[in-house]
Amino acid sequence: MGKLYIVPTPIGNLQDMTFRAVDVLKNVNLILAEDTRKTVILLKHFEIKTKLRAFHKFNEHKSLQSIIEQLKAGIPMALVSDAGTPGISDPGFLLIREAVNSSIEIETLPGATAFVPALVNSGLPCDKFVFEGFLPKKKGRQKRLTELETENRTMVFYESPYRVVKALEQFIAHFGSDRKASISREISKIFEETRRASLLELVQYFKSNTPRGEFVIIIEGISK
Repeated sequence: MGKLYIVPTPIGNLQDMTFRAVDVLKNVNLILAEDTRKTVILLKHFEIKTKLRAFHKFNEHKSLQSIIEQLKAGIPMALVSDAGTPGISDPGFLLIREAVNSSIEIETLPGATAFVPALVNSGLPCDKFVFEGFLPKKKGRQKRLTELETENRTMVFYESPYRVVKALEQFIAHFGSDRKASISREISKIFEETRRASLLELVQYFKSNTPRGEFVIIIEGISK
C-alpha cells in the first residue's frame, strides 16, 4: 500500500517549513491540498514539482473513496492544509479515519500549528489545557460556553477578526470581565501581536482598534 503523509505547512513565515516536510512533498506522487492556489506558492518557493489535487471540505466526501483506492494501489500521498497541521481546525479527519479503517500506513510530521505558540506565549498555565478551536457560530454555541464556565484548565479558542469582539463579549458574560486572557494574532507573520489583559480590557482594546488577521484566544480556567 501507499503511505499517507500528514504534512504541516507554515502559518506565516515560510522559513518555518521543515527540511523533512520539503523532502516528503518532493518524493510523494501526489499532494492533496486544501486550496491549490495557495499551496502552489509554497511549492514554487521550495522548488517542489509534485502533482497537486484539491481536497477540501466541499469535495472531501466525494473524493474520499477514490483517494483511498489510489493509496491501496500503492500511490504515496501527502495531505496539506492552507496553513498549519491538517486536521486541527482544517480538513483531514475524514481521510485519516478512512485510511486507519483501511489499514493504510499514516505518518504525521511535526510542525506548525497556531495554538501552541499562542498558548506558550500567553503566560497562562499550559501544563493542562482544553483546545476548543472554533466554537459553533450559532447552534450549540451558548450551550458549550455554559459548559465551560466551570472549566479549570486553560482554554484555547480560534476566532476570525469579524467575530472577535462579539466572542470576547460572550466570554465576559460566561467567565467574568476580570478573567485573565491572552490574544495572539498573525502568528509568525510580519504584524504578529500578543496582548495579555483581562477580558474586559481586551474587548475595549479591539473595539478601538480594528481586529485584523486570524486570532488565537487563550483564557485562564476558573480558580479551584
